[in-house]
Amino acid sequence: MCIRDSNVLDNSGICLVDLFSNRCPPCKVLSPTISSLAKTYAGKVTVCKVNVDRLPAIAERYRIYAIPTVLIVNKGQEAKRLIGLQPKAEYTAILDKLINENAN
Repeated sequence: MCIRDSNVLDNSGICLVDLFSNRCPPCKVLSPTISSLAKTYAGKVTVCKVNVDRLPAIAERYRIYAIPTVLIVNKGQEAKRLIGLQPKAEYTAILDKLINENAN
C-alpha cells in the first residue's frame, strides 16, 4: 500500500486512498470493502491505506478532518472525497466512471 505523494499526486492513473485510524470503528467496518476494491481493480487502480494516527502530516496535508475518508485521485487531481461509511457500490460507480473516461 502506498503512502508517498509520488504514488498519488504524480500518478497518471487512478488512486484510491483510504485514510483511517485503528481506533475508529467505522474504519474497521470499511476495511474489508477497501481490500475487496483493491482485488477487483488490481492493475487499474492504485489502492493506498494511510493510518492518520501514524502519519498525521499526511492527514494535515490532505485536510482530513473526519475519518474514514476516502480520496479518489485521477491523474494527480482529487476527483472525489467520500467521508464516512459508504456502500461499496458508491466506490465502484466512481471508479468505473473514471476508468471509462480515461479509456476514451
